[in-house]
Amino acid sequence: MAFLVERPGLEGIFQRLRGLGYELVGPTVREGAIVYDSIRGAADLPAGWTDVQEGGNYRLKRRDDDALFGYAVGPHSWKKFLHPPRRRLWQASREGGGFEIRPEPESGRRYAFVGVRACELKAIAIQDRVFLEGQYPDPSYRGLREGAFLIGLNCGQAGGTCFCVSMDAGPALKSGFDLGLTEVLAEGRHYFVVEVGSEAGAEVLGAVSHREASVEEVAAAQGVVAATAGQMGRAMDTAGIKELFYKNYEHGRWDEVADRCLACANCTMVCPTCFCTTVEDVTDLKGEHSERWQSWDSCFTLDFSYTHGAGPQRASTRSRYRQWLSHKLATWIDQFGSSGCVGCGRCITWCPVGIDLTEEVAALRKPSP
Repeated sequence: MAFLVERPGLEGIFQRLRGLGYELVGPTVREGAIVYDSIRGAADLPAGWTDVQEGGNYRLKRRDDDALFGYAVGPHSWKKFLHPPRRRLWQASREGGGFEIRPEPESGRRYAFVGVRACELKAIAIQDRVFLEGQYPDPSYRGLREGAFLIGLNCGQAGGTCFCVSMDAGPALKSGFDLGLTEVLAEGRHYFVVEVGSEAGAEVLGAVSHREASVEEVAAAQGVVAATAGQMGRAMDTAGIKELFYKNYEHGRWDEVADRCLACANCTMVCPTCFCTTVEDVTDLKGEHSERWQSWDSCFTLDFSYTHGAGPQRASTRSRYRQWLSHKLATWIDQFGSSGCVGCGRCITWCPVGIDLTEEVAALRKPSP
């Protein structure tokens, strides 16, 4: 069943979540981009803004309406909050003749994410498999993930580098949300068609003014999603993609892309599924206090594959780019049961030289020069 909430009612949802102790995080305009950050309410959303994206290019521009979610995706993903770029793991101090180790306590923060696209929900589900399944689940991720409330968003605007349709990751919401919104601006009206995805979502929706959506209103929402599916700026042929990479480790295209790649790691930093980290130990000058910190790392850094006595195992840019793309689209499938790409296009937009992984996959399907 679909429900309808008028534009002013969105503020009621936000205030209800704040009353339940959630910290609202959503899109807002800052420093020339739409980023995810703490917000107080609907007034902080990027009303009337959209983004224009191409390889190595991102710009904001004004829309001709007051859509709150009329953009694609920016440089941030939700992993910034569930899998922070830097966090302390533990600290230790000398105590008499010995020492005491104090694990870092869980933050206790409860986030309400506002405007989570279908591709981003799929990315969160992928990171759930990485951090929550297996023999050693990550307690920090688990605490933040279990405490999160997700307001999903059916896309009303695709970007020039989007290809979520190719990855079966959008633009329509499928699962993983507490409330799912579709923003509709038509015939002088501005409203949201809302789908309930959990008991928590039903409780929040029940606290604000809403009604059952009419057949016409549901059809208008479905039209928004259908139009977005036809706006994809990119496409990727995924047929037999794992085998494609396994038989092309020595393809000449790797040398061509290496000539352009700066090994800057931008693609891994903006990717919503990349999860690699490193650890760093720091001490005070007296040696009385020590801390261990975890921070994001990238397979593009020279030290990432460094082994004692042998040096870096992937010393060339060619080998590092091949490692990233092959893992993302091939070995990830063997490791986690799905592709590591959701088609959000961030890696294309935020690559300084505009390297496009959809073009690289297409090139691998051609005979090696």
